[in-house]
Amino acid sequence: MRIAVLALLWGSSFLWIKLALDGGLAPLHVTVVRCALGAAVLLGLARAARQRLPRDRRTWGHLVVAALFCNALPFLFFSIGEQTVGSGVAGVMNATTPLWSLVIGLLLGTERRLGPWRIAGLALGFAGTLLIFAPWQETGLASTGALLLLAAAVSYAVAFAYMARHLIDRGTAPLALSAAQLLVATGLTGLGLPAAPHEGSAPTVTGVVAVVVLGVFGTGLTFHLNSRLIADEGPTAAATVGYLLPVVSVALGALVLGEGLSGRVVAGMAVVLAGVALSRRTAAPKGAGRSSRHGAAERLSARAASARPSGPRCSARG
Repeated sequence: MRIAVLALLWGSSFLWIKLALDGGLAPLHVTVVRCALGAAVLLGLARAARQRLPRDRRTWGHLVVAALFCNALPFLFFSIGEQTVGSGVAGVMNATTPLWSLVIGLLLGTERRLGPWRIAGLALGFAGTLLIFAPWQETGLASTGALLLLAAAVSYAVAFAYMARHLIDRGTAPLALSAAQLLVATGLTGLGLPAAPHEGSAPTVTGVVAVVVLGVFGTGLTFHLNSRLIADEGPTAAATVGYLLPVVSVALGALVLGEGLSGRVVAGMAVVLAGVALSRRTAAPKGAGRSSRHGAAERLSARAASARPSGPRCSARG
């Protein structure tokens, strides 16, 4: 039940972004508000749990980098991308995050367990992405908006690698760390507000409600639920959510917004998800224990698989 609720909240984030944009909000406004509301929710939860924000400058310095790549950039990229691309496709692009995480791990040398299954998963995942984009067709999705959606997934992967090395298991309580990260993200995105375009008319009620739901539920509450799921049922259960997110986003896009998907895009989505599943297959580790850093990376990988327009999915994904 908890997995279904989390998948619905996270998977619907792409729908709320689209509704907020259609309701008269600019992409940067959507990004700033969702960061601020998500931070407020997590600050409240951290206070209730008596968790204190980090106090050392070094941690805050790492949080600036994490907030940039895990929140500010992907949130903005998803909002800009969904101005021209459907919310369902945005959810599918988000699902490629674990593939990019694996590639980055290989480049950094932190991922060494690359067997035939994972190689096949990478090949399938990127083949599915290429099938969705279809640059060889005039009706393909190889547009600036679609590329930004893909860049958001890459940004999440960069953030996970950085956080595993510099922030996870460093002594700061998870809720407080996530609240601090979204606070920093709010500050970073707020710096761009003076240059943001101003709409001629005020946002609609639908647009305001959508961005509030996105910030409170799709950004703040979902991270707390995901953290509890990882703690109570383990990263494998949390990773299951990742396979449901694009299904939820596509279904809601079709039912609520009337978005249509070609057979090619649906086939590409299936291939991407199959690739992600294969890329997560690993042989049982030999030896007794794993290092704390490997455990941190595994937990972040679970969050990557359950990627939100939420995400510090990170706090949220999508």
